[in-house]
Amino acid sequence: MASRVNVQEIVRCNPLQVPEKFLISRREEDEPKSTADAFDLSSRIPIIDLSLLSRGHKEELNKLDQACKEWGFFQVVNHGVATEVLQGMKDATVKFFELPLEEKNNIRFPPANGRNLEFWPDSPNGFKEIIEEYSSEVKRVGEELIESLSTIMGMEKDTLLGLHKELFQTLRVNYIPPCCRPEKVLGIRPHSDVTTITVLMQEDSVIGLQIRKDGQWVPVKPIPSAFVVNVGDVIEIWSNGKYKSVEHRAVPNESKARLSYASFIFPHFDDEIEPIDHLVESSRMYKKVKYGDYLVKAMTEDFIGKEHTGMAKIGSSADVAVLLTHLL
Repeated sequence: MASRVNVQEIVRCNPLQVPEKFLISRREEDEPKSTADAFDLSSRIPIIDLSLLSRGHKEELNKLDQACKEWGFFQVVNHGVATEVLQGMKDATVKFFELPLEEKNNIRFPPANGRNLEFWPDSPNGFKEIIEEYSSEVKRVGEELIESLSTIMGMEKDTLLGLHKELFQTLRVNYIPPCCRPEKVLGIRPHSDVTTITVLMQEDSVIGLQIRKDGQWVPVKPIPSAFVVNVGDVIEIWSNGKYKSVEHRAVPNESKARLSYASFIFPHFDDEIEPIDHLVESSRMYKKVKYGDYLVKAMTEDFIGKEHTGMAKIGSSADVAVLLTHLL
């Protein structure tokens, strides 16, 4: 869990200096700033009641459809995850980040190694069990949401789950320390998620997540005990662009650290992703891609924002290169 460059330690040693490598680029500096309109838009981010959604409530399904078409983001309430489970995850994670750097470094391992129980920390006490319980509950929420997405896409509720050879889940905890120059730094740069969906738990008292909407960066105000959910690239491809994954970023706070808990839900590396036939109304926007290849390229090449989704689009530069090869 400890980051490769331990920003927590950098801030602890010198809270009034920001290393140059963390400063935003000129392009990012030119991005529009949050305005009064952006804060007004923030209050209109859809709120979905999962207890109604899971019972097939027509009005709530319509709200989900509109949220996915117009926002790509929504907040989920009445999801059935106990407050004790949510708070337990938050409390244990705070204790983890309070551990001495040497202790965190002892359990650091490359992400490519995946889940290896040998590296689980002994402290805080019960951390593994807390994460297991939290992750299990979030995966249930994710499965229920994917079933509802399948329904609003005009299919049986288990169709989208069936398109996954296996439904994978990865949990990432993001720690963004307080920053003396918050306007000059990004905690997480703009991107869309290379997932089916992402389920995020925010801190209740710190605003940091922003989504791109109508050319502005709109803050996502935390709702206590709610999850923030966003459509991933996989849903965008399956829906032939009807539902779009949306760029988002995280900004630091001047006085408070911010932790967020992102659960990425995605297909097997060998799954092939392409538009579902009945959702192609006029023209097919995306080609068939192998999910593992798409994921690796998106994560390793130097893309900005949503540029990586071009790999899956018909008429992309990759298609042109293939065509030229055949002609030559």
